[in-house]
Amino acid sequence: MIRLQQLYLHRGEKSLIEEGTITIHPGWRVGVTGINGCGKSTLLALLRGEIEADSGECLVPKEWVIAHIAQESEASERSALDYALDGDHRLRQLQQQLQQAEEGGDGHLIGELSAHYDAIDGYSAANRAAKLLSGLGFSETEQQRPMHQFSGGWRVRLNLARALFGHSDLLLLDEPTNHLDLDTTWWLQEWLRGYEGTLILISHDRDFLDDCSDHILHLRQRQLTLYSGNYSRFEEQRAEQLLQQQSAYQRQQQTIGHLQSYIARFRAKATKARQAQSRIKTLEKMERLLPAHADSPFNFRFQPPEKLPNSLLSLEKGAIRYSGQEAAPPLLDQIELQLLPGDAIALLGHNGAGKSSLIKVLAEEIPLTAGTITRSPDLRIGYFAQHQLEHLDSNASPLLHLQRIAPDAGEQPLRDYLGGFGFQGEMALATVANFSGGEKSRLALALIIYRRPNLLLLDEPTNHLDLEMRHALSLALQEFSGAMVLISHDRHLLRSVCDRFLLVHRGQVLPFDGDLDQYHLWSIQEQRESSGDSTPKESSGSSRKESRRQAAAVREQLKPLTRALKEAESALDRLQQRLQSLQQQLADPDIYLEPQRQQLQQLLQERGEVEKEIETREERWLELSEAIESQQGAEG
Repeated sequence: MIRLQQLYLHRGEKSLIEEGTITIHPGWRVGVTGINGCGKSTLLALLRGEIEADSGECLVPKEWVIAHIAQESEASERSALDYALDGDHRLRQLQQQLQQAEEGGDGHLIGELSAHYDAIDGYSAANRAAKLLSGLGFSETEQQRPMHQFSGGWRVRLNLARALFGHSDLLLLDEPTNHLDLDTTWWLQEWLRGYEGTLILISHDRDFLDDCSDHILHLRQRQLTLYSGNYSRFEEQRAEQLLQQQSAYQRQQQTIGHLQSYIARFRAKATKARQAQSRIKTLEKMERLLPAHADSPFNFRFQPPEKLPNSLLSLEKGAIRYSGQEAAPPLLDQIELQLLPGDAIALLGHNGAGKSSLIKVLAEEIPLTAGTITRSPDLRIGYFAQHQLEHLDSNASPLLHLQRIAPDAGEQPLRDYLGGFGFQGEMALATVANFSGGEKSRLALALIIYRRPNLLLLDEPTNHLDLEMRHALSLALQEFSGAMVLISHDRHLLRSVCDRFLLVHRGQVLPFDGDLDQYHLWSIQEQRESSGDSTPKESSGSSRKESRRQAAAVREQLKPLTRALKEAESALDRLQQRLQSLQQQLADPDIYLEPQRQQLQQLLQERGEVEKEIETREERWLELSEAIESQQGAEG
């Protein structure tokens, strides 16, 4: 087991953890949460043995093999497949020993090593690594490409593959979904379900944490607190704690008020001076409780756009090609899209399908190669993408960035605005060069929101953002009155803010009528079909007629099942809407005040009941889907 005993951990002069004492048992799956900068990544570095505690003990079994995502990767001629295989040190060591034994002609040693090699599935290693890389989005061709040909984001995926491939007793993952798309995030979830070692995971993706963790380690105000259950259960326990803390805070404030009143009235009277001094000492010794709140440093919202035309943008018969590939078929073709105020659209589709390219066309970053795009004269776009972080002035402060946008605004209003994004005090004057990825993302979002856009184009806006900032962004986007097009692997954000999905697939952009769970099932089925051999196409007209007749017969037989499936989908939609409403009510800080205790308990109870009912309905939906798929397969 892992034991932290009276742990003190610092980074420079900043204290991160004080008197940290926890025990993590083998096989536990621990999600680590806390605001950016609280020490989560430093804690993982401690567990890896890269740094030492300032005081106290950090005990990890010496015999444990620890795997983690490396921060850097080599830019060499080695193939992606070889790089992933390097993650299994036992495999590579045995391969080297086998080679030496063969060169030395030692038949007995070759036999022993071969048996050991077979015991660790060494002969299937290349196939297993290829399957792992495929799950992370690498095609067969890309698996053979040299490392130096991959961009930074894809090298991060390769580091993840290397960490997952090797045998390990302890797997440490720090924001593993940051450079993944939605489909790959789902794949990683499934992979981690089968991991048999101890998992410690830093993530700001609520759904990912819910699925991958059975304990939550919360870092707050230099304290470590371990909760049993997944992230949703942690939120419930935290809400109860906040309620109890608020009650204690209110009682303490009453006590302080009585003491201060007594001191003020009797301090100058000789007969009461001793009692007054006693109460002064009591007041000085009292440990002040903090008022309970969501303790999020972020508080911002979109101001209404200055102008909100009826039609912001329309795209007719649009086509997009990669630069320099004019002779090739278009990446996307015959795109029809109109954006109106209130539209909240998420783009779904496999990696490389063209989602980011479509947003770049809308943002005027790349041109259309065919078709027409009509923009309102009053259109004001707010465009966020990760590459735009590089356009921030590394020598300027957040305040200076904002002053360049609003040169006539006073300094204090600009400081107040930046404070809502966590840039308070000296942080508003610090240079961007020293900012983390999350801080740069927050600044970029602050600059976009300040301009009061009426069309938001957001490409993975939550990368590097912590849970508190994601929550604040979700609340702000829910109130946004303009139009929005969003790409994200954060399913909670998609469910919270989007009411329409577009599927970008095989050169087309089409409406997707299902929800995210249905998209997941579609994605799995589509990948199965694309990876398998297609059935021979019918060549004659009579064959096509017979196929249509058989298909009609199958549809008739499936009617009861499809009707039940639609009813299940409708019930799930209603339950998801109710769950979203409950989540919004629970996001209100006032609900945790003492007068709202009964209502809070009712909301928490109802949320638990709704989540349980959703789980039951989803199981029924899956049963029906499998029954339909099975019958279709039997008929086929």
